[in-house]
Amino acid sequence: MRIIAGTARGREILSVSKKMMVKPISGRMRQSLFDILRPKVTGSHFLDLFAGTGAVGLEALSRGAGKVVFCEKHPTCLKTIEKNLAKFEWGDRGRAFRADVTEPLSWVPFRSGVQEFDIVFLGPPYRTEDNTPLALTMPVLQRIAEANFLAEGAWVAAQHHKKENPGEPPGLTRFRQERYGDTFITFYKPQS
Repeated sequence: MRIIAGTARGREILSVSKKMMVKPISGRMRQSLFDILRPKVTGSHFLDLFAGTGAVGLEALSRGAGKVVFCEKHPTCLKTIEKNLAKFEWGDRGRAFRADVTEPLSWVPFRSGVQEFDIVFLGPPYRTEDNTPLALTMPVLQRIAEANFLAEGAWVAAQHHKKENPGEPPGLTRFRQERYGDTFITFYKPQS
């Protein structure tokens, strides 16, 4: 997996063992996502939830995001994100935290030093290791809305399986949806 565009274009992103239940966003989806986000990325404060290896947040840094906060539960993935930040020399612009983002997110501004986020991306897993379907998008969207850290005009991009319909949690309005095979990316903004 490589950075698609920006200052680190073409550079390889360190990954984790294929035995792990980590499925990074495809290059095609990442390209499409950033084509949509392009007007908002430069100088933005970007939050990458369920960060995995950090591919989305690293792409944001390469494309000029001012600060990226990565949240990931698995310690191996967290170490990989930290190695990637060091490899690209982005330690001053990226911070990684071990966190279960299905829990309240009010801690994020205090621990990260970023009070408001312009872009939030979440790519939760679709299934457990024993193949039980998960539906984590709606609960995490609710946590985002409750945390009250979205900047005016912020966008939230939620990657989810086609069978999961996250709807609209209180405080967020859906304004766009893109389909990539069995995956959707649904875009939200704060209600005004």
